[in-house]
Amino acid sequence: MSEFNQTGGLTRIVRAFGYSLQGFLACYRHEAAFRQEVLLAIVLVPLGLWLGGTGVERSLLVGSWLLVMIVELINSAIEATVDRFGPEHHKLSGRAKDIGSASVFLAITLAATVWALVLIPRYA
Repeated sequence: MSEFNQTGGLTRIVRAFGYSLQGFLACYRHEAAFRQEVLLAIVLVPLGLWLGGTGVERSLLVGSWLLVMIVELINSAIEATVDRFGPEHHKLSGRAKDIGSASVFLAITLAATVWALVLIPRYA
């Protein structure tokens, strides 16, 4: 039986957490956009928790920004995979990177829309 099949339960969860932490750190080290989004999260998450009037509003405000960070992690993984195959330009590589970038743009647009829809009626 392989080591993977023998590893389960709490050991698997601890290892998975370690791999996730490595992914966060790698993205933070190598991706300026992710660093900027983390800095914004340091401000926006507490602000969303404070400004949200209900649990649903808080989850929408905080969750919409966490979604931006999730999409950025996926986009960075796509970019790293494409770059692994070499620096030469290929139209499919460019398309993959552009689509990843577009997904981040839409996530940011969604977050901005959620914040506006939740907060403008309250403070207008």
